[in-house]
Amino acid sequence: MAADASGPSSSAGDEPPLSDAQRALRAQLLATEHWSLLASRSTTQSEVLTRIAIFLTLVSAGLVSLGVLGNATGFRGWFGAAAIGVLLLLVLLGVITLVRTFNVATEDLMYVLAMNRLRGAYLDLDPGLAPYLLMAAEDDQSGASRTYHFLWERNVSVVFGSSMMIITVVTGVVAGLFAGGLVALAGAAGWVAVVVGAATAIVLVVVVLRRGYRQYRRTFAEHVPLRRTPPA
Repeated sequence: MAADASGPSSSAGDEPPLSDAQRALRAQLLATEHWSLLASRSTTQSEVLTRIAIFLTLVSAGLVSLGVLGNATGFRGWFGAAAIGVLLLLVLLGVITLVRTFNVATEDLMYVLAMNRLRGAYLDLDPGLAPYLLMAAEDDQSGASRTYHFLWERNVSVVFGSSMMIITVVTGVVAGLFAGGLVALAGAAGWVAVVVGAATAIVLVVVVLRRGYRQYRRTFAEHVPLRRTPPA
């Protein structure tokens, strides 16, 4: 990991002044790396959004299938076992999609920090660019937040309206249906099945969001920035 500094790296002061050709070469290399990060970030985002769309399609198809099956069997006989099987499959797919979605969120933060560091390198080459950069050149937590939204500091609505929240809530609901179905299949009263299902959904959502927050905090606990955002 790189050494921490509030400005350019400490080794930069020991280097001899760069010629115009060297500056041009460095700018070209940095731009190539920047485009590589942008392409990787775009590919990763497209992949996880496709996974989420596939999962939501499977949930819709699974619930419609259970409705059709229930009408055909009168919700009796082997319908209960079939419903549990379908819901178990959806829960497993939901958990897999959740894991990938939260991993991609961490990867996206990784790409943002890397591109912030490159902007810092651009400023090392030409400090006069600073007034024209709306996104941050500091690769710390404040710099990442500014890059994600540079007009003002956003609140919890960022998480509440995210794709992660959609997939978390849907998976929680499916897990609640599965747990409630198991309890009902075991012969418990209807209200017990509802309570167990609701509790399962809530617990899953809380656990997943807590894990995502811990993963976010771990990123900045292990990352050592080259530039830190100056105090306000």
